[in-house]
Amino acid sequence: MSTRAIRTSTAQAACDVCGRTLLRGERAEIYLSGGHRRSVCELCTSRALHGGWVREGEVPEYDEASARPDRRRSLLGRLRGRRDGRPVPDAGRGVPEDEPEPTFAEDMPPAPAPAPRPQPAPRAQPSSPAWPAPVSRAAGRLSGREPRHVRAVPTSIEHKISSAVSLFNDSEHPRTVAGIGRSLGLPDVSVHPSDANGSIVNMVVSWELCWYRYEVDLSEEVPTVRLATQGYELDELSEIERQNNAIADQRGRLDLSN
Repeated sequence: MSTRAIRTSTAQAACDVCGRTLLRGERAEIYLSGGHRRSVCELCTSRALHGGWVREGEVPEYDEASARPDRRRSLLGRLRGRRDGRPVPDAGRGVPEDEPEPTFAEDMPPAPAPAPRPQPAPRAQPSSPAWPAPVSRAAGRLSGREPRHVRAVPTSIEHKISSAVSLFNDSEHPRTVAGIGRSLGLPDVSVHPSDANGSIVNMVVSWELCWYRYEVDLSEEVPTVRLATQGYELDELSEIERQNNAIADQRGRLDLSN
């Protein structure tokens, strides 16, 4: 008798900051940004607040002193102070309305400009043949072409794996691995180059309840580690992806010393 996997039909929620799908039992906070409701996991709340998102149900505070209108000065005085960049007197100091406006230098009529001095007539210069400017051969060959930046891809499998692990540890993904590890324990890690494309390296981090597949293209000008796919059954992984050749510590950083 074959066994069948039991899966729930509940839709999985995802964090709008890191893009991670929330685990079963994990609860997301609702934030407001640009008039839209955003789901944020507990690991990304500080990033959401730093980005200007407001937790749903909280009212932002405003400074009432800055919103108090300046009613004691005349309209002309307030407009002149804002135009010239001079500080406007505070209305709470009891300045009477009939106080004369101060006179500034820029309000005075401009002084007459001095008469220009006569300039001597320019002397005629001897005519000289106009020689064309020299043109660089390199500039002529490269005109209309943009320089190409090609990154050298490591040839050996060991160098590809070590480069991918170093890029992963410098990214933000170890934070996600560490957050899940606090609930499910340390994961199994498999790092292997892709069979379809030799410049792509796949990194699979798996637990008993879920797994994440990250990939990086070493041929890119600036290689970036990205989340390729994820799942909840280890049977969905290939045989080579279940061969562990690395470990992850409590900070989510990968190590090849295994």
